[in-house]
Amino acid sequence: MTFTVIIPTLNEAGVIDMTLLVTARLGFHDILVVDGGSTDDTKALVESAAARTEPSVCIRLLSSEAGRARQLNVGAAACTADVLLFLHADTHLPTAARHLMEQALVDPATLGGRFDVRFDRPSMWGKVVSTLMNVRSRISRISTGDQAIFVRRAIFERLGGFSDIPIMEDIDFTTRLKRAGEIAAIREPVTTSFRRWEQQGLLRTILLMWCLRFLYWIGISPHRLAQFYSAVR
Repeated sequence: MTFTVIIPTLNEAGVIDMTLLVTARLGFHDILVVDGGSTDDTKALVESAAARTEPSVCIRLLSSEAGRARQLNVGAAACTADVLLFLHADTHLPTAARHLMEQALVDPATLGGRFDVRFDRPSMWGKVVSTLMNVRSRISRISTGDQAIFVRRAIFERLGGFSDIPIMEDIDFTTRLKRAGEIAAIREPVTTSFRRWEQQGLLRTILLMWCLRFLYWIGISPHRLAQFYSAVR
């Protein structure tokens, strides 16, 4: 079973080098960074990481129009792996990530899955937020990009990939994925940055995300919702 890790970036110079360093140690032979037009040092850092990495690991850099859904689709189209793993630039996989995914996908009925999540800075509120995210995802079988979504390539293509929408592409995709078959909920967590919550304020971010998801659920277009979400990329 072969895997390609696909990482969308847009001005991620502060985190991409460490994410590539961590990911390259986990047994993935193909890591694909799809940049959406960064104006900082993101692309230079990716190229530097590729030059420093062992020959057995291939780190590739592609360019795309900005937009996470578009970037992820460009990455998926550029690889031939059996399984696609979509990873945020500020998220680190657990050491056993590949083995855990292989175990989950032994059952042919399992089409893909996601990991639990925890934040990189321990705090009471961070623990509360991550626990609620994990429980909600386990009950709803819908995942966010922070949870490192993975899927069999054939299923991804059958579903038509990510919808070309500015936000909620992860919710939209995993909603369609769960309708197609079983999704694995791996309890071993990925570790993701708490920066967005800190920068925008914890309560404000929680209320914003709940409000956006409710509006999306009742049918408001993601193109309209994007006007209220400052972190679209």
